[in-house]
Amino acid sequence: MATCLRLRSCRAPRLPPAPAGRGLRPRCSVPAAPALGSAQPRRSAGGLAGLSAALLRTDGFVGGRWLPAAAVFPVHDPASGAELGLVADCGVPETRAAVRAAYEAFCSWKGVSAKERSSLLRKWYGLMIQNKDDLAKIITAESGKPLKEAQGEVVYSALFLEWFSEEARRIYGDVIYTPARDRRALVLKQPVGVAAVITPWNFPSAMITRKVGAALAAGCTVVVKPAEHTPFSALALAELANQAGIPPGVYNVVPCSRKKAKEVGETLCTDPLVSKISFTGSTATGKILLHHAAGSVKRVSMELGGHAPFIVFDSANVDQAVAGAMASKFRNSGQTCVCSNRFLVQRGIHDSFVKKFAEAIKTKLRVGNGFEERTTQGPLIDEKAVEKVEKHVSDAISKGATVVTGGKRHQLGRNFFEPTLLSNVTRDMLCSHEETFGPLAPVINVSSARFPGRAGPWCYPHHLVWDGSLLIIYLPGLVTILPMKFTY
Repeated sequence: MATCLRLRSCRAPRLPPAPAGRGLRPRCSVPAAPALGSAQPRRSAGGLAGLSAALLRTDGFVGGRWLPAAAVFPVHDPASGAELGLVADCGVPETRAAVRAAYEAFCSWKGVSAKERSSLLRKWYGLMIQNKDDLAKIITAESGKPLKEAQGEVVYSALFLEWFSEEARRIYGDVIYTPARDRRALVLKQPVGVAAVITPWNFPSAMITRKVGAALAAGCTVVVKPAEHTPFSALALAELANQAGIPPGVYNVVPCSRKKAKEVGETLCTDPLVSKISFTGSTATGKILLHHAAGSVKRVSMELGGHAPFIVFDSANVDQAVAGAMASKFRNSGQTCVCSNRFLVQRGIHDSFVKKFAEAIKTKLRVGNGFEERTTQGPLIDEKAVEKVEKHVSDAISKGATVVTGGKRHQLGRNFFEPTLLSNVTRDMLCSHEETFGPLAPVINVSSARFPGRAGPWCYPHHLVWDGSLLIIYLPGLVTILPMKFTY
């Protein structure tokens, strides 16, 4: 939403408008999109054949219609390598058509009452809960995530729609006092327009509803570009959005292969009809998108990379610290941006922590296919991801690190890697300053931590966050931010 800003008028060159869809009648025209044709939806086969056929879509979803592209690309099961299906490989024409459809829909959607938008989001939420088992199986099939985690993600992602369905009714303005006694400033919150949503593969459902729910609640329309590894989840959500009565053009999906991702991303960032870019992914890709968006000064929201530390001081309860480390590190086989990437453990507790951490890894984690009931660690998304973990492990070993447990590919297949714990890790190793995004836990022995200008070590609390340069201490009724330096 924007404050005190009004989107440019929906007055574009009056060329033949796109066909009006169900529910909303466009009130403005934009340059006509290339004809994409209309066809019956092509459902996938292969590894997804046992799942709900109603939710398995392979075409792009543009303007309320399922539209094939000129080419297709394969989606593979990361656990077995089997082909799950062929999905429409959308390019620049399809992306521009989706943007135009979203812009046409925005001209009417922005005028829909908050109550009606709320009701439609609530129906979408209800359909997700109703189909949660099938949606979870789709996530596991295309991402490899253990089924229990996938089921949790579906509920988690549906709750975003529920939350924003309620927030849609609470988009309030403000009356502000000004320096002049006889004047007041009135702030109105209005939708910005078409939002381009670019999402990652590690949360193929939640990352969409988290962004799309907010946009639709505010009165914006969206074009979603899902990751090439996990398009089926985005397309299943499109099917449910359609069933819920979300008007044509309000929610659009343009899946594409890695080969076309660059041109599709650039199109979304440079199209003058797009007002907002929301991206979750790597820092490198984020920089490219920011560069493209800067030309038209688009609003952007970027969630890029991660290098989160997990800090354990001598005062910590070791068992609780290990339990927290397990949950923080090995969720989705370490493939989340908030996973702990390095473990800073003070010397007095270091050996005990490493020993118990290794025992927990060996006894509580089970590598396997995500559909197997006992599996806690599924495959990595692809072989490139495995190679990065291998690179970090080999680099650390070559510089003196010790493999406590794991350290190599798992015998189950090329995309599986053993949950790995390293000790004797130093700051010059890749895993200390690069995000691994895999099941690797490097432990750094911290000898002391001192405040600049203080003579001795400080007494550490249990609740803190380390951001690399500041120690942020959370205590009841007190928040203190102090400069901090660790000695390794």
